[in-house]
Amino acid sequence: MSLVVFSLLLFTYYSVWVIVLPFVDSNHILHKYFLPREYSVILPGIAAVILLLCIGAFTAVILWKNRKPKKVD
Repeated sequence: MSLVVFSLLLFTYYSVWVIVLPFVDSNHILHKYFLPREYSVILPGIAAVILLLCIGAFTAVILWKNRKPKKVD
């Protein structure tokens, strides 16, 4: 349940940051609760690279463990 709540909070934060914040004045108090806009592209990009690396490492480990030794006749 905590993972669902965390995901919901993260989704809400990111949605407000990317969708709502560009339409709010830059000197509004809401801007101090969010990172600069450049990070709205950088952070998901880094997260995607890390996710792909983890998936690739997991696949490599599974393939390495399931490898059958060659028969010697």
